[in-house]
Amino acid sequence: MAHRPDRGAARPSLYWRVTGLVAAVLAATGLALAGLAGSYARSAADDAYDRLLLAAALQISESLSVEDGRLLVDPPFAAFETLALAADDRVFYAVTAPDGTILTGYDDLPPALPPRPAGTGPAFGDGVFSGARVRHVRVRRAIPDIAAPGFAEVALAQTTGARGRLARDLIARALALLGAMMLLGFLAALLAVRLALAPLARLERAMRARDPKDLTPIAVEAPREVAALVAAIDGFTERLARHLAVLQRFIAEASHQIRTPLAALNAQVEMLAWSADDPDAGARRERLLRVQARAQELARLTNQLLDHAMVSHRVETLRFTPVDLAALARAILRDRAGTLAREVDLGFDGPEEPVPVAGDALSLREAVANLVGNALAHGARTRLDVTVAAEGGEGRLTVADDGPGIPPQAWSRVTRPFEGAGGTRGAGLGLSIASDVVRAHGGRLAFATLPDGRFAVTIAIPLAAQDPA
Repeated sequence: MAHRPDRGAARPSLYWRVTGLVAAVLAATGLALAGLAGSYARSAADDAYDRLLLAAALQISESLSVEDGRLLVDPPFAAFETLALAADDRVFYAVTAPDGTILTGYDDLPPALPPRPAGTGPAFGDGVFSGARVRHVRVRRAIPDIAAPGFAEVALAQTTGARGRLARDLIARALALLGAMMLLGFLAALLAVRLALAPLARLERAMRARDPKDLTPIAVEAPREVAALVAAIDGFTERLARHLAVLQRFIAEASHQIRTPLAALNAQVEMLAWSADDPDAGARRERLLRVQARAQELARLTNQLLDHAMVSHRVETLRFTPVDLAALARAILRDRAGTLAREVDLGFDGPEEPVPVAGDALSLREAVANLVGNALAHGARTRLDVTVAAEGGEGRLTVADDGPGIPPQAWSRVTRPFEGAGGTRGAGLGLSIASDVVRAHGGRLAFATLPDGRFAVTIAIPLAAQDPA
């Protein structure tokens, strides 16, 4: 047997689609967090070294003193020892008297900064000094006991190598932690996706293990989202089971019903063959007429079986459109009037305006045609009347004839295929076809004996919705 290619193999699985989406979300989140971590690490490193820089500047400012009206400064060793923790960094300082003279340190430090109002707090800045990037701070101290009182200023700068290394170290640690968290999150997501899709895997195994003839509902516990899929599959299998049941019933009925007229037709043909030399022309004609009758019976039965199969198929897929029930009845009566084999008066009573019902035109035509045909074949002796009216939101069509009718005790039975009024196998499918079509249209089929003794079959189908003018 030829190998059928797996058409699903070329398409990515739902598992990998969801996993890829989760990975993309985690990656985007990781990049955003990495950016935030980098910014936070640089800010944390700056804050740490700025505190050290400010502490050293304040220690230097505290060493300012006045002797004999002169401002003196003696920078403490401890101030520079604190900054010396960053072994590779260089430190620059300058102490400026209120009159602008440099008491000690570098006369071109700090880099030019905007002037500040008196009494403001420390000022931090970035710049380049002696060929290196530096971070500097300026602090002021009021000096009142000199000839020209004012504010002395301490400027302290430090190269940024150590704080850069601290920032990079913090970033590396943050990224390592973030990477570990992203990896754990991705692994957890893989497990979560696999667990979430487990009901689909169970459903697949259950479907593969089912017997091809098993069309019962699927017995698989599933969450609400998958339960909707299971319900859809169950609905499909239920419809399939109904179709198969209809098909099996059709095959059984067809094989049984066609076998009898075929056997009778074969017997008549054999008798006709044996009587080929019979000089009695009347007897031969009678046999030929019986053969013709059997052939007509077989043709009628075959047509009804085909109509029944067509209707059984269409009732599951009907697309309703407005159908004029009155025009449909008139057309069927016109067709029948030209094919009557005996004298039967056909009458129609209905409105001139349309009687639109919501339905499938082909199925409704078959239903009405079978009602009329059934009445002509088994009921009407001299008259058949079709009445159409719109009453109570329904389109009603009644077929009445002056035949013997059907006894009330058989009304619930005769709409089944090949069921006769007397409890024996019936002659056809006319009422069964009409009943199936009407039921599929949300309507009803009813039998009645009219006051004048005629037998009537009525179908009532909801009227089509009228478009607002």
